[in-house]
Amino acid sequence: MDNVVITIARGYGSGGKTIGKMLAAELGIDYYDRELLKMASDESGINENLFNKADEKLKSTLLFKIARKVYSGELISPDSDDFVSNDNLFNYQAKVIKELAENESCVIVGRCADFVLKDYKHVIKIFVHAPFESCVNTVIDMFGITRKEAEKKILTTDKHRSEYYKYYTGRDWDNAGNYDLCLNTDDLSYEKCVEIIKDFIKIKTEK
Repeated sequence: MDNVVITIARGYGSGGKTIGKMLAAELGIDYYDRELLKMASDESGINENLFNKADEKLKSTLLFKIARKVYSGELISPDSDDFVSNDNLFNYQAKVIKELAENESCVIVGRCADFVLKDYKHVIKIFVHAPFESCVNTVIDMFGITRKEAEKKILTTDKHRSEYYKYYTGRDWDNAGNYDLCLNTDDLSYEKCVEIIKDFIKIKTEK
C-alpha cells in the first residue's frame, strides 16, 4: 500500500474511534488520537495539561470570534504573550499532524485533521455518524449511565466539537461536503465500515 492517511471525524457515540482503531490494526499502521496532544507538547515544550484542557473545546470567550480564526499554519513565537494560547496549541497540534502525514501511513481521529491536511493528495477524509437515538443507546451501554446522562454527554461533546471545528476551519463540522466518505453506523456494522474504507482506499490509490 502506498503512503495514505485516513482522517476520521465522528459524532459522539457513533463508533468512529473504534472504527479508526480497527482500521489501523487491519492495515498495520499507527493510530493517532490523544497521542497527538503528547506529541504537540513535546514539539512545543508547552505543558501537556494545557493541550488536554483545550482538546476539541473552545473557551467561551472565543465563541464570539467563530469562523474568524481559520487555521493558516503560522506558529506563534515563544517570546509572545500568546505562545500558550488556544490558537497556538492548535497550531502545534496541526504541525504534528502534517509531519505525520508527510512521513507515514496512519489513521488520525478528530482535531480538524481533514482541514489541516486538505491540500494533501494522499489523505482520505471520513465522517462517521449515527442517529441520535442510536448514539444514546451506545453511550448507555458503554458507560452504564442513565438515558438523561447519555443524552447530555452526546449533546455537550458534539457541541464542543462543532464549535471547535467551525472556529479553526470556518466550516460546518457535519457538512458531508468536507469529507470523501460518510458512514452511518446505524446501518453498517463497525466491521463493514472498515471494509468499506479499505475498498475506498484501493479505489482512490489506484487512480
